[in-house]
Amino acid sequence: MCRLVAYFGSPIPLESLLFEPEHSLIVQSYQPREMLSGVVNADGFGVGWYHRQRDTEPFTYKNTLPIWNDVNLPSLSRYIESGCVLAYVRSATAGQALDFSNCQPFKYQHLLFTHNGRIDKFRQTLYRPIRNQLSDEIYQSISGTTDSEHIFALLLHQWLANPGKSLEQALHITLITLSKLAEHYQTYVLANVMITDGHRLIASRFSTKSPAPSLYWLQDDSTFPESVIIASEPLFPGDWTSVPENSIISVREDRDIRIEQI
Repeated sequence: MCRLVAYFGSPIPLESLLFEPEHSLIVQSYQPREMLSGVVNADGFGVGWYHRQRDTEPFTYKNTLPIWNDVNLPSLSRYIESGCVLAYVRSATAGQALDFSNCQPFKYQHLLFTHNGRIDKFRQTLYRPIRNQLSDEIYQSISGTTDSEHIFALLLHQWLANPGKSLEQALHITLITLSKLAEHYQTYVLANVMITDGHRLIASRFSTKSPAPSLYWLQDDSTFPESVIIASEPLFPGDWTSVPENSIISVREDRDIRIEQI
C-alpha cells in the first residue's frame, strides 16, 4: 500500500519535503508506520510539481527503482522548487507490472493525480465495469493496468462530462460510483486520492470497509509556514490532524481548508 504526500503553499525545494523531515517519504519507503498491508514501498516512486512562475502543464519525475536507489533524485530535489507538489512511493499490488506506465502521479493536461489503496480483485471485478462507463477519449488515455489509473479515468470522465461540476463534486460522484460498483460486484475499494491543478489541492480518505487508509493534514507549521501538507503519515512531530474517514478535504488557493463528508 503506497505512501502519499502533497504540499501546497509557498515555494520550497523538493528536498525539504522528500528528504529532510525525520519521517520523510524516503523513510516511509522502507519504514512505514501505518500501512494496512505490505511492509515496504520499494516498487518505484514518482514526484509531480508545477512551475513557480509559468502557468504550464505540470512536470513529473518517475522511476521503477526504490526511491532510496535513485541517484539523480537528491540533486534534482535541491534544484527544483515549487509551491505545489505531489509525491508517492509505491507498494505494488501483486500481479501489477513494475513499469513506467503504472507509475504515479498520473497526469491529464493541468491535473496531477495520486492514489493509495486498492480495488480488491480489480481485474476480476471492476476493471470492465469502470471501462464501460468511460468516454472514448478517456478510455484511450489509459496506458497502464492499475486500479489507480482507472480510478483517475473515472474521475476525469465524471468531471469532463459535467462541465458545471467542480473537481470536488466530480471526486464525490466518483467515490459514490465506486462504492455502488463494489457492492454490486462483491468487492471493496480503498481510495485515498490526491488531485491538483496547481491552484487547489483536493484529497479523499475513503473506504467501503473500515478502516480507511491513514491520511493527515497540517497547516502553517513553523517549519512550513504559509502552507498545507497532506500525507499518509506525519512527516515530523507537529499538530497533524487525521482526515475523517469517508471525507474529502479541499485546499483553496488562499489555503482555506474545507472538509466534506461523503
